[in-house]
Amino acid sequence: MESLRTATAPIASPDKFYIDGEWTAPSSDDKIDVLDSGTEERFFSVAAARESDMRRAIAAARRAFDYGSWPRLSPGERAEYLTAIAQGLIKRGADLAQIWPRESGTLFGIAQYDGPSVSRTFDYYASLAASFEFEERAQPTAGGDFGLIAREPVGVVGAIVPWNAPLSLMGYKVAPALLAGCTVVLKASPEAPGAAYVLAEIAADAGLPPGVLNVVTADREVSELLVTSPDVDKIAFTGSTAAGRRIASLCGSRVARYTLELGGKSAAVILDDIDIATAAATIAGSECLLSGQVCASLTRVIVSQSRHDEMLEALAGVFSQTRVGDPFDPDTQMGPLATGIQRDRVEGYIRKGIDEGAVLATGGGRPKHLERGYYVEPTVFGRVDNRATIAQEEIFGPVLSVIAAENEEDAIVKANDTIYGLNASVFTDDVDRAQEVARRLRSGTVGHNAFRSDFGITFGGFKQSGIGREGGIEGLRAYLEPKTIILNGIPSNAR
Repeated sequence: MESLRTATAPIASPDKFYIDGEWTAPSSDDKIDVLDSGTEERFFSVAAARESDMRRAIAAARRAFDYGSWPRLSPGERAEYLTAIAQGLIKRGADLAQIWPRESGTLFGIAQYDGPSVSRTFDYYASLAASFEFEERAQPTAGGDFGLIAREPVGVVGAIVPWNAPLSLMGYKVAPALLAGCTVVLKASPEAPGAAYVLAEIAADAGLPPGVLNVVTADREVSELLVTSPDVDKIAFTGSTAAGRRIASLCGSRVARYTLELGGKSAAVILDDIDIATAAATIAGSECLLSGQVCASLTRVIVSQSRHDEMLEALAGVFSQTRVGDPFDPDTQMGPLATGIQRDRVEGYIRKGIDEGAVLATGGGRPKHLERGYYVEPTVFGRVDNRATIAQEEIFGPVLSVIAAENEEDAIVKANDTIYGLNASVFTDDVDRAQEVARRLRSGTVGHNAFRSDFGITFGGFKQSGIGREGGIEGLRAYLEPKTIILNGIPSNAR
């Protein structure tokens, strides 16, 4: 369905950066080419930030926070801007639906809901202006007549987003940060910067004050200036655990605040009462989402020894019938990976699985009918040792490992035997057993008979899957600093 693709990217100023409320020229002629993941052809190019560009963006955010009106507006006044941005996301929904499949490989049918979905994120945080207690009276316990906990903005935020689902991850950083009264430097991924440019255009149309939101695209070296700058108070990062370790180290050296949403190697724990065919269809279907490029994917399927072969056959049956192809074709069930580098990475892990003795049940190569695009076949391995590379390291592609357990207790032990703890699910017809096992899994989210990740409640990981939470009220708290105020006497506005 090539006709569904637009000829050009729906971005007005890809050769500039959005800094201090204006589209500004970069300091160099350096460009980043963004390739269409389904065709390997150039989709558009954006300016590549150099050190001076990043410093300008940081300085603009610092001025806007220290001297501008934004932190001093009431939450209700800031919420009006969030509502305007939400409306802008609805209006630009068709443009955003063109960008996401071509940058990251997601299906067009899913991408059509990206703008409306993130619009709801901004609306949700706007609604908290009326319900969240930014100020809370507290009884002094060590002298004084009046106590107050004032939750104030943390300051300048450096928001760093990955390429797999950039707009939604921007929303869970930018929306709560703005409501809190922070100013933001949004660093877009070089592989997928399009949504960040659209968001900047929407913010400009909404009349967001200069310096409150600044958008640049940069590689890792320049991005480290954002992490190390003393003018940046907090880093909000989504990406790999390896990069998260580096960010935590740099922030720790200057005691900067940070929220890290990192990698995962999540387990689907299959109890003996669940129907194997149903569980297999659910797991395989969710793994096709974003071609497996989802940190919370249920990539380790842990099942009792007696049911291992049945589960392996069922998963292989579903995956082998999955239609891989053009993400703009409505019949396609799984699109390409985002980049050639990502495909090479996934193929390397597939070779590693074979070399380490796992049983390749289906997939393992590139679809023969697709000569161009970063495609890989949905792949299932069986008889995977829980300590094997493909069972322990995040692959970030459509590769499942079926792992045999001696019993339910062993399944829980194996599910927890990983450095990660982002997501998990328990498959059973018994809701009480599901809750019991869920409480024993060391994971930020645990679903029941499904892949779940609910940013509306809150999302984040245990262990090396991250620090802090995004989404929900917890996601707002991450951008606020509690301040204790104790007065001798009762102020007039509290009488």
